[in-house]
Amino acid sequence: MRILLSIFGVLFLMAIAGGIGVLAIFWHFGQDLPDYTQLENYEPEVMTRVHASDGALIAEYAREKRVFVPITSIPHVVVDAFVAAEDKNFFSHPGIDFASVLRAAVTNVVNMGTGKRPVGASTITQQVAKNFLLTSEVSYERKVKEAILSFRIERAFSKEHILELYLNEIYLGNGSYGVAAAALRYFDKSLDEINIEEAAYLAALPKAPSNYHPVRNHDEAKARRNWVIGRMLEEKFITEAEAQNAWASPLIAKERQSVDTYRADFFAEEVRRQLVDRYGENMLYDGGLSVRSTVDPRLQTIADQALVEGLVEYDRRHGWRGPITNIDLADDWQQKLREVETPNDLPWDKAVVLRVSAEEATLGLLSGKQGRIPLRFLTWARPWKEGQKLGAAVNSPSDVLSPGDVIYVRHFAELDGEELPPNTYGLRQIPAVNGALVAMDPHTGRVLAMSGGFSHDMSKFNRATQARRQPGSAFKPFVYLAALDQGFTPSTLVLDAPFVIDQGPGLGKWKPGNYSGKFYGPSTMRLGIELSRNLMTVRLAQTIGMDKVADYAQRFGVVDDMPQVLSMALGAAETTVMRMTAAYAQFVNGGKKITPTLIDRIQNRRGEVIYRRDERQCAECQDVDFRNQMPPELPDTREQLTDPASAFQMVSMLEGVVERGTGRRIRELGYPLAGKTGTTNDSRDAWFVGFSPDLAVGVYVGFDDNRSLGDQEQGASAAAPIFKQFMGDALKGTKAVPFRTPPGIRMVRVEARSGLPARPGDQNVIWEAFKPGTIPSSNDNVIDGGDAGYSGVGAEGNTGGVSSPGGIY
Repeated sequence: MRILLSIFGVLFLMAIAGGIGVLAIFWHFGQDLPDYTQLENYEPEVMTRVHASDGALIAEYAREKRVFVPITSIPHVVVDAFVAAEDKNFFSHPGIDFASVLRAAVTNVVNMGTGKRPVGASTITQQVAKNFLLTSEVSYERKVKEAILSFRIERAFSKEHILELYLNEIYLGNGSYGVAAAALRYFDKSLDEINIEEAAYLAALPKAPSNYHPVRNHDEAKARRNWVIGRMLEEKFITEAEAQNAWASPLIAKERQSVDTYRADFFAEEVRRQLVDRYGENMLYDGGLSVRSTVDPRLQTIADQALVEGLVEYDRRHGWRGPITNIDLADDWQQKLREVETPNDLPWDKAVVLRVSAEEATLGLLSGKQGRIPLRFLTWARPWKEGQKLGAAVNSPSDVLSPGDVIYVRHFAELDGEELPPNTYGLRQIPAVNGALVAMDPHTGRVLAMSGGFSHDMSKFNRATQARRQPGSAFKPFVYLAALDQGFTPSTLVLDAPFVIDQGPGLGKWKPGNYSGKFYGPSTMRLGIELSRNLMTVRLAQTIGMDKVADYAQRFGVVDDMPQVLSMALGAAETTVMRMTAAYAQFVNGGKKITPTLIDRIQNRRGEVIYRRDERQCAECQDVDFRNQMPPELPDTREQLTDPASAFQMVSMLEGVVERGTGRRIRELGYPLAGKTGTTNDSRDAWFVGFSPDLAVGVYVGFDDNRSLGDQEQGASAAAPIFKQFMGDALKGTKAVPFRTPPGIRMVRVEARSGLPARPGDQNVIWEAFKPGTIPSSNDNVIDGGDAGYSGVGAEGNTGGVSSPGGIY
């Protein structure tokens, strides 16, 4: 008995000593541990997604591909699978599963010397402690710290919160963090669509994701999945029948395809820049924002196509600059062709010229197949010469191409109704010129489409928002609008005659001219805008004052702080396509101020709206039972920039530009359209900005290095065709809607040249818009710009120090 008591005493003392030792170890390693309380408000790094207006995905921004899902939204089958596979006693242990630790210790002792990997016994809580607060270092010290933190985490947080952290943070292979991202990556499903066998596969991944790839390691992955299914059955999470059905199911991974994705590179990049400016890079890449943008995929597709084809058409008018490169055909030309780097977003194929005959060039394609380019598809490719001029005519394919030339080609099945041989291609080249197109809702400022250049892969520079260029005559409507607000009418006569102004000491004299080089005498303001008369515009600006012109330029958002010199009236101040499009939109919306916007709404990771474009409040819109009542009227909070009647008169005059003026090539579309061409000195910039009643569009074409587009190029030839193609496709199938006439406007039939009410027998008659009391009975007064610096009709005789704009029109 005494011996037995002695043994118990020794054991008791050993237990006390062991306990003291454990406490000492916990006290020692428990010092300076990471602050586990930070996990209470921990938000894992989650990708930001940008969607089009119809919900299509256009961009994702993330450092780690993770989708955060609250524990309340994670299906029970997923929770059960991970608990069964990773920590069957999760809901009952205090952070450490002592039974599992003992079992693992015995197993490791038995396996000593066998070369088998040691068995672990980490709980889900321990994995949270390691993943969030510690490193992955393999050491006893780290394991002790992990155990201490696990106890503390269990005391501080609920089991549900710990699971939420774990299931959203864990790495499951292929760049997927968290169960939601993994479900999308492996099965192209959202979590609520996952079944038992798929949940079991996800739960099989944490130990070694790379060892259980569903394709590369299919058999191992399926065996591991089936083991998890067995564990779920053993823990009674599923029935025998469910287990049998899950075991029998094949393991089939599915690439992510169901998400409706859409490519809008320039638009998405501009949205990214705005998000960074608003929230910073950390919020963009880690914050899990859901961004609903304004882009309309249909219109964006039309915009991209119209801009690309318009730039290509301009480029073809100015000749062939040669192949991409030349390769040796002696060896494996297909491999060499594959190694030639080209942008990924071009709408063409890459090919190499194999042979050249008198009738055609024979091509080798990446697929190994051969094609042909007939001589008639090469006649456009005359050699490019300095100054956008053309070299000699093409009489043979050898005048353009040589064997080994690597080129871009486009396949043609038919041309102008003629069916072509199946291997027929046309020669293409990347335009040296570039441009931009913006389309927006004129009533809200929502940007519906934006193309910032020919290829985003080649250049991320967005010419719609970042390129500051002179608008030329596209600026003139703001001079005319200022005049209309001062009491002038579209029938007001303005003198079209030579004009010279002294610019000040040492600056010489400025002598603008019309593009035609001619003078037309007194002409109506309507004619001045329709035919883009420079001299009339300068006289009008001189009369109303450049201070007012500068005010309207700033008021409509064209340019800030514009210098108050007369050359600015002809569009010499730099602006962007985005600003010009928004400015024109404010003509057609009745003179209401709008702000261009690319984002409708932003939600945070929990679905809470943190930004909304439309900030108007509508109490009557909340919790409404629909009983066929009329919708509530929202207040119109837009600032009124100009008299709505003046805005409509400007719309009517710009409609005349399309009907009879410099934009008349657009008239054949058959829709009510209005707009204005613009071309700057030496034809460096070409513009067309215009609108339908519900769509405003701006187009710009020019070289990035600001060189001339060529002597014969102008807004009507380079930019207007792009506007025409876009509007034709955008409005196809819609009903022609006339421009909306505001109250007070009276439409009167007038003789076009005099602007006076039409009389019987007048031939050249148009409808003109007048404000009340402004219909002219006679037209004796002619605006000549006053005498400030004006030298009169004979001013061209004063040649000393006279400078000319060289054709801003």
